[in-house]
Amino acid sequence: MTAEFTPAGGLLATLDLLQISQAGAVLHVRLARPAKRNALSDTLIQQLHTTFINLPEGVRAAVISGEGDHFCAGLDLSELMERDVGEGVLHSRMWHAAFDQIQFGRVPVVAVLHGAVVGGGLELASSCHIRVAEASTYYGLPEGQRGLFVGGGGSARIPRLIGVARMTDMMLTGRVYDAQEGQACGLAQYLVGEGEGLARGVALAQRIAQNAPLSNFAVTQALPRIADQSQSEGLFTESLMAAVAESTPEAKERLRAFLEGRAGKVVKQP
Repeated sequence: MTAEFTPAGGLLATLDLLQISQAGAVLHVRLARPAKRNALSDTLIQQLHTTFINLPEGVRAAVISGEGDHFCAGLDLSELMERDVGEGVLHSRMWHAAFDQIQFGRVPVVAVLHGAVVGGGLELASSCHIRVAEASTYYGLPEGQRGLFVGGGGSARIPRLIGVARMTDMMLTGRVYDAQEGQACGLAQYLVGEGEGLARGVALAQRIAQNAPLSNFAVTQALPRIADQSQSEGLFTESLMAAVAESTPEAKERLRAFLEGRAGKVVKQP
């Protein structure tokens, strides 16, 4: 990373299962349970939820990564306990609330993936808006082999990335995708060499943070909802969102800068 990140203060500094730092408008949230392959305990889920509810002022994009050899190996099975149906529903809904806050929170989120992105780890990654995978990344959904079913939003999010048939295959047969296969089928938008993911993720987040906030909000909030609507409803929602976005003073100034030659044209990014 070229950006100078400094540890977050206040409430975010008290979250012991996360390492949270900030550089300018970008917040870096690192899962910090390397000895457990960053498995998702209830406390870690709650700390993620707390983080994205309490983003510092001035943050306009975030990056999530994992410490150690893996991004996240999924649910912490050592915490798995017998629950009745009602308790199981509430536990799943706790995960939903945390991951909804990532997907539908205030800022776009980039996930930097390496090693295991398995089970709940893939559910977490799928709640982010952009995924950068290093060459060591592999994806799996072992719930079917463990007598479980996804409960962290995976059944709603992952098929939107790779389709129902591929997710069905992964869950029924235990199929594992490597980094290249994952990018080819839509699990990641970027594939980079080992050790290069965080720098790319931060660079993307910095670029995202330069956009007009309402444009970013439209992309992260309106676009997935439009995709769930019928075409006629989606087109109407698009019209409303487009009108709102282009009416802001910042949008008008950016358009004026482009017309006056003060803003760059579209070019192929490296």
